[in-house]
Amino acid sequence: MIDPLAEVVTLLQPGARFSKLILGASSWHVSRSDSGQPLYCVILEGGCRMAIDEHEPIELVSGDFVLIPAAYGVAMSSLVPPPPGAQTLEPIALGNNEFRIGEPDGPVDSRMMVGHCSFGSPDASLLVSLLPQLVHVRGEERLATLVQLVRDESREQRPAREVVLSRLLEVLLIEALRSTAETTASPGLVRGLSDGRLAAAIRGMHAHPARAWTVAELAKEAALSRSTFFERFNRAVGVAPMEYLLTWRMALAKDLLRRNEGRVAEVAQRVGYSSASTFSVAFTRHVGRPPSQYAREEQVTTDDT
Repeated sequence: MIDPLAEVVTLLQPGARFSKLILGASSWHVSRSDSGQPLYCVILEGGCRMAIDEHEPIELVSGDFVLIPAAYGVAMSSLVPPPPGAQTLEPIALGNNEFRIGEPDGPVDSRMMVGHCSFGSPDASLLVSLLPQLVHVRGEERLATLVQLVRDESREQRPAREVVLSRLLEVLLIEALRSTAETTASPGLVRGLSDGRLAAAIRGMHAHPARAWTVAELAKEAALSRSTFFERFNRAVGVAPMEYLLTWRMALAKDLLRRNEGRVAEVAQRVGYSSASTFSVAFTRHVGRPPSQYAREEQVTTDDT
């Protein structure tokens, strides 16, 4: 059976950047801008408050895991934040990627692991748009174990380190995304897949991207009326069904072109276009470059790296 979530994560090509252990003492507050980089955090002990992109803060407690596929502004503080205007000392580096924040001499009351990964795919922003803005999972020991494995592997210079890290991160991302309950997932692919009716239509799109899908046919896959399906898909996934299909087709087309998997006409056919010219118009509108130019430039870039 086609697994849309695994397909998206695999195309994202996650790679390890770094992870660090943060020890918090008393009251503290930090904020940073991450320019759309993926960030994850697991609370090992105690708790903290986290606000993403100026949204209302959420309270995290021991065992919680948070994944932000594209973080821009992240603010974190102790559960009882400092008074307004109070200054927090800069984190103190303890060595071995460990940092202490808050009162330098106070007892440590929170421990958390914060990590950044990178998405190697040139389509990262397009693919990330299919994922929830925020994933918050509570009490999943498997996730804490995976994060610890990522941290241990990133600190050692073992053979095949990068291969192991990339596989661990793929598993970590999939585990985090599939562990998200329907009620806590923001709109995106995960929430769509948690709805059995919508999942049937999404799997159909992924299994047969070249099929001449219509909203009516997708609704039939979901065993729903056309209007109910359209509204339910929009609410759960955050985009209209045909927009999702277009996004997925373009992601597949870009991957095929980069890997030189056929001429433009062949790629067009494989992603559901009856002619190369129709595909070229759609691709250029969506990507900003004609498919032939994209293939030429991206293959050169890949060969040079």
